[in-house]
Amino acid sequence: MIEDRIILGIDPGTTVMGYGLIQVKNGKLTMLNFGIIQLNKLANHPEKLKRILDRLNGLIEEFHPDEMAIEAPFFGKNVQSMLKLGRAQGVAIASCLNHNIPFEEYSPRRIKQAVTGNGNASKEQVAAMLQKLLAFDDIPKYLDATDGLAVAVCHYFSKGIGEHNKGNGGSWKGFLSQNPKREKK
Repeated sequence: MIEDRIILGIDPGTTVMGYGLIQVKNGKLTMLNFGIIQLNKLANHPEKLKRILDRLNGLIEEFHPDEMAIEAPFFGKNVQSMLKLGRAQGVAIASCLNHNIPFEEYSPRRIKQAVTGNGNASKEQVAAMLQKLLAFDDIPKYLDATDGLAVAVCHYFSKGIGEHNKGNGGSWKGFLSQNPKREKK
């Protein structure tokens, strides 16, 4: 994992999608930008997916992130909502893959745990901790923005090992490929 890099964090949604960009330089975190992609005024789902794609492509072209982290799907009771959320996540992932940016997924609980130390923390607690950690002035109206930032910070704290790479088959070989300095020769 490269020490000096830019990480794009995504909190997927079909009404509001949050994003955050952090820079890691010499072990220090700096917030570059965070905000939301407003989707609730668009007429239909395909238009929302197009807006997500266009805005993420714009963010990638402006900030040139090295990695992307996204909140993993969680299970809900409404199947239609889950399908739409999955499509939004898929568009975000495809946008990064189209720009050759590797991505990783993190569960909502793991993101909260990484940022606050409590996997059951509220959105407000996550936002307040990020405000202290990254020294930004105002907490935004839509906490989806700080949620996107939290995903990026979680990725950094997790050393890039999320739900995708966590397994590596559970093998030592997989672990050592992710942690080459840990092997004693």
